[in-house]
Amino acid sequence: MPKPRTHQNETAPRESNPPPSVTEAPFSVPGENCATVQHADRFSLLIDGSDYFRVLREAISRAERTVFILGWDIDSRMRLTPEGAPDDLPAALGEFLHEIAARRRRLRIYILAWDFAMLYAFEREWLPVYKMGWRTHRRIAFQMDGKHPLGGSQHQKIVVIDDRLAFVGGLDLTRSRWDSPEHAPDNPLRRDANDAAYAPFHDVHTMFDGDAAREIGLLARERWQRACGRRFAIRAHRATQESDPWPPSRAVDLTDVDLAISLTEPAYAGRPAVRQIRAQYLDAIDRAKRSIYIENQYFTSGTIGAALGQSLAKPDGPDLAIVVPRDQSGWLQQVTMGVLRARLHRLLTAADQHDRYRIMAPSVPGLGEHFVNVHSKLMIVDDDLLLVGSANLNNRSMVLDTECNIAIDAAGDPRIQSAIARMRDTLLAEHLGCTVDDVARERAARDGMNAAIEALQKNADEHRTLARLNPTVSPDLDQLIPPEALIDPEAPVAPNELVGQFVPVDKARPLIGRFALLGTLALLIVGLAGLWHWTPLADYVNLKSLTRATRHIESLPLAPLWIVLCYVSAAVVSVPVTLLIAATGLVFGALWGAVYALVGTMAAAAVTYLLGSWLGRDMVRRVAGTRVNKLSERVAKRGIVAVVVLRLLPVAPFSIVNLVAGASHIRLRDFLLGTLLGMGPGILLTVAFAHQLVASLRHPTAGSFAILIGIGVTLVGVSLLLQRFLGRPKPGEDEAERAREEAAAHDEEKEKASNEAARAQDYRETTTPPRDDSTVVAGGGAHGAQKGKRTDEVNP
Repeated sequence: MPKPRTHQNETAPRESNPPPSVTEAPFSVPGENCATVQHADRFSLLIDGSDYFRVLREAISRAERTVFILGWDIDSRMRLTPEGAPDDLPAALGEFLHEIAARRRRLRIYILAWDFAMLYAFEREWLPVYKMGWRTHRRIAFQMDGKHPLGGSQHQKIVVIDDRLAFVGGLDLTRSRWDSPEHAPDNPLRRDANDAAYAPFHDVHTMFDGDAAREIGLLARERWQRACGRRFAIRAHRATQESDPWPPSRAVDLTDVDLAISLTEPAYAGRPAVRQIRAQYLDAIDRAKRSIYIENQYFTSGTIGAALGQSLAKPDGPDLAIVVPRDQSGWLQQVTMGVLRARLHRLLTAADQHDRYRIMAPSVPGLGEHFVNVHSKLMIVDDDLLLVGSANLNNRSMVLDTECNIAIDAAGDPRIQSAIARMRDTLLAEHLGCTVDDVARERAARDGMNAAIEALQKNADEHRTLARLNPTVSPDLDQLIPPEALIDPEAPVAPNELVGQFVPVDKARPLIGRFALLGTLALLIVGLAGLWHWTPLADYVNLKSLTRATRHIESLPLAPLWIVLCYVSAAVVSVPVTLLIAATGLVFGALWGAVYALVGTMAAAAVTYLLGSWLGRDMVRRVAGTRVNKLSERVAKRGIVAVVVLRLLPVAPFSIVNLVAGASHIRLRDFLLGTLLGMGPGILLTVAFAHQLVASLRHPTAGSFAILIGIGVTLVGVSLLLQRFLGRPKPGEDEAERAREEAAAHDEEKEKASNEAARAQDYRETTTPPRDDSTVVAGGGAHGAQKGKRTDEVNP
């Protein structure tokens, strides 16, 4: 990589901050808190989607040889400029790229999007490979990137044009991202591809050229090659000098500046982990003297929170102002990331002994229950450091996802310090509903950044402003989410460790015990086969008989009630619930079949849960054995998430899981919610398959069979994926877990022996022997040791 260039410090007057001492070390150190430092002739901070998408469309229109697009998500239907564009090119992104490729024979476009988890399936465009790959021009290549550990994602948001102009930041080319700085509640242009209105959205991106842009082009090529699983030649063409991809309509914010490029990459496929962004944030916080201004979608990282807490504890430390969304988007994020944010806020409030901490959210009158979704990932320290990119302030952006950030260090240059200060003032002016000059004037007149903000704050009911937040969480919800939550891990999670959070590993059984168990199972199988062959049992418990019985119920008054009672009765005697769901779909069709199956399954789950609660843990353990007792402990400890995983994995029959959950004292509300999340999608697919099977047999057309095959492939595919990624640990794995299980079993045997001896010594005493409840002691783990530890390359 070329050495970073230096530039002459100008002597223009500056707004604040004395020059640093000559002994202060450079902020950006390649190999520690960045990958490289490269020069840019021009740099601009693009605020909100209206600014970024407009200049991006203009720049792509000027491309000659290559366009690389990397993102967490991409939607071919989004419109970069819903307000209109002064050209004859299509509005939708996919059609726009297709037309650009068709007009320029030398142009190649490479698009890389995260091979997303099914959790996000309903938030994304369907069939992206078809719409962005097969259906587009042959000079457009589309690839889904799944080269990351379990639970990780490709989160970089990068566009590179001709290796001469680069865009790095927090905005993906996808739905519900465009908005203007006004964030007006009734903006008619803020509608997605389905013509549905969405809430205001705030984000920032960067645009720059020079050697820094060429370095981002090399990064994009490397990521593309990793995603393809093979190396192939993509020549780094240099565009003709007569053309300039920089959009003429966009002014330059800063010239002649060095940019540090920092990455997060998890250890994967033999490559060591890279954690430069975490080091960069920690170094920036440590260097702060007067102010730290943060905008971020999430605020949950324990490592970053600890560093900010140490800064607040200093008697003469900097002001800390954090701008976040009022709430997390969606109920799932609210009860997970929202809980973690409230905990971190509680810690910082306790550390703030000098009243320098503020956490705020943009407030726009007229939004009602909606709010401005702050999605930016930016930090400005004093007037000296600008950090912006794709990394959120959560643990996964520091260790698990692939991220790319850009940093500018003023290094005492008044010209750069003035530009950084103006970028911060522009953001504050947008949120406070005032002018940039108003912010600059108050900063000069007040003692500290927070005092200037408070002087400009207004009544949130009547004016646009920044409103103070006090994130809180109910005690019940706080207890439900564990401290080292899987939703925001501090390290990549192996598949066997993920399942180990919910499903314990059985200790090895003695050889004689194994033969006895196998013999018992063989006798049971032979006996069941005999009953099936020589008794009417096979006529009653199969799909055909259940369908016939269901059709009879359909003709009865109050048929839905009878269906629910059938589900409950079947669950009590452990009839497979999948057969009932299929029969319901065959008889009642896709719509009402799904409704009846969902209601019946939930009712059956509730009744057998209550039965397990009434029987108690001892009875359930004696009936089902020690493994179920261990499952009981895990369910009680992990709550909703454990129920969801147990519903998805073939760990135990439906009725057994319900009984165990009831005996575990998990709340009925949490149990039912976990059951709905875990079984709901499968029920819908099963009912749809059964209904479509009947429809295909009645009307055997190519279309009907194509739909049937599609549903079937989806069912099989989901099943195989779950077995592959959430399968139980294989024998020989998790030796430490087995050792703990054996130690616990040994302690149980010693306790039982002691109790038996006590009872034999005093047989007249009628006390009940103590309950045999196992106690799981959670060790401190490695999380505490990881805090403060900063390395660039960490072995897996």
